[in-house]
Amino acid sequence: MSEIPDNSTPTKRIAAIDLGTNSFHAVLVDLYPDGSYRTIDKLKEMVILAEKGMKDHLSEDAMQRGLDALKRIKFLCDSKDVEEILAFATSAIREAKNGGDFIQRMIDEVGIKARAIPGKREAEMIGYAVRHSIAMDDEMVLMVDIGGGSVEFIVGNNEEFIYYNSFKLGVARMAARFVRNDPITQKEIKELWEHYRETLKEISEVVSEHSVKTIIGSSGTMENIAAMIAQRNSISSAMTLNELVYHDDEFLPFYENFIKLNRKERAKEKELDEKRIDIINPGMVLVKFLIEEFNIQNIKISEAALRDGIILNYINKERSSLPLMARFSDPRKRSVFELLRKCNWMKEHSTHVAQLALQIFDEFRKELKLKKEDRELLEYATYMHDIGYYISHRKHHKHALYLIMHADLRGFTADEISLMANVARYHRRSVPRKRHKFYRKLDSDLKQRVKRLSGILRVADGLDRSHYQNVQELEIEKGAEVIKFYITTQGDPELEIWGAMRKKELFEEITGKELEIYAVEQDANIPVETGK
Repeated sequence: MSEIPDNSTPTKRIAAIDLGTNSFHAVLVDLYPDGSYRTIDKLKEMVILAEKGMKDHLSEDAMQRGLDALKRIKFLCDSKDVEEILAFATSAIREAKNGGDFIQRMIDEVGIKARAIPGKREAEMIGYAVRHSIAMDDEMVLMVDIGGGSVEFIVGNNEEFIYYNSFKLGVARMAARFVRNDPITQKEIKELWEHYRETLKEISEVVSEHSVKTIIGSSGTMENIAAMIAQRNSISSAMTLNELVYHDDEFLPFYENFIKLNRKERAKEKELDEKRIDIINPGMVLVKFLIEEFNIQNIKISEAALRDGIILNYINKERSSLPLMARFSDPRKRSVFELLRKCNWMKEHSTHVAQLALQIFDEFRKELKLKKEDRELLEYATYMHDIGYYISHRKHHKHALYLIMHADLRGFTADEISLMANVARYHRRSVPRKRHKFYRKLDSDLKQRVKRLSGILRVADGLDRSHYQNVQELEIEKGAEVIKFYITTQGDPELEIWGAMRKKELFEEITGKELEIYAVEQDANIPVETGK
């Protein structure tokens, strides 16, 4: 565990603002010595700078909406003691002839200085943000960020980007140019399709050459589409859209139904932002185009976007001034340890319990029909099982569940987060019960996995009841009716035996066997104490 930084004090608090065509997004973060960051607050303001399409001039009303939104963002930053604000202007502002006037008014009226970022640089920064938040491997994927004025495309994997660029294909721009009727007509859809085909020729070649089968989508349009599909297909998305996956055969039936809706009917869609009702259809057509023309099979969502890229770019530039001690390339591990550090976790106790839990997992994986990925989730749940102490000792197991569910953990699906949260919750006190609302919401498969992993964690946690890592070695002997644990300790074993035996009920239920625990004399290697 030497790669885990001990220093839990943030070095700086900054804010990143993405000044988009449709909305302004601000995120406030604390930067830590290891180069990671933790989100403190967020604010999203729908401004619709391109209210009548992408013109070469921002209207006074649009600029005033933008300035009013920025005043609210600035007030939040000031109230949270933000030390530095990083604001980046994208398509609508950088293309408008009076975009410079708007940026100057930001300085004069709000006190925020913005930079107009080039489209290609915007694409690259979005790529870094997505890669930071999504668990990727060496498979090449197509990252797509559909904005109001532009769409950014990045082809890459966990190691490199082989292509990135920005195109003027944003939904507000395309709606103003191609959509004149409501509902959208087949002729308008065909015109959009042909425009996409002509504009995206070079991307088509790159995607084909590298056999790309997966899109990772970010920003509002992609998130809205995913949320609507999730709701209709009962895909879990209650806590987060990050890592949510849907497939081509789920999108296409949804598209055929949605594209026929008029404005009044679209307004009834619960997951569709009100201010996207009039501009969502070009985004729908674009996603269908990418699926069919590029032979895409999977669409995954990343909640990270340009604002996250702004932060990562800042950290990279400021690297020399931050005492960087460790960097996690895996977003899952990184986000877990960011939460652990924030909650002043019990490092020695939690890592020791994790070691014991994983040993028990490995021994019983086949009998309990546990999944390969359950091992990693058990490890992280064990690291986090006591973070509820950050709130209070009383009911700290329930506080742990809440913290994990609401921590915006990156790289995990909603089901994985729910599983870890519930496993951590059941490390003490009650075992899973139908009356527990968070457990009750899980499907039957998740409930079984929670019970089995919780049964393991409870016993492992009991084996460090003293919190002094007394158990030096654990040997497991499996019989037809009895499981025997032999523990070698550095001190008196009574508290550890007592701790594990009082929490063995669920473990015995899931294994169908009785658990007995014996202390072994370290020198003679013979059982001297027992728990039954």
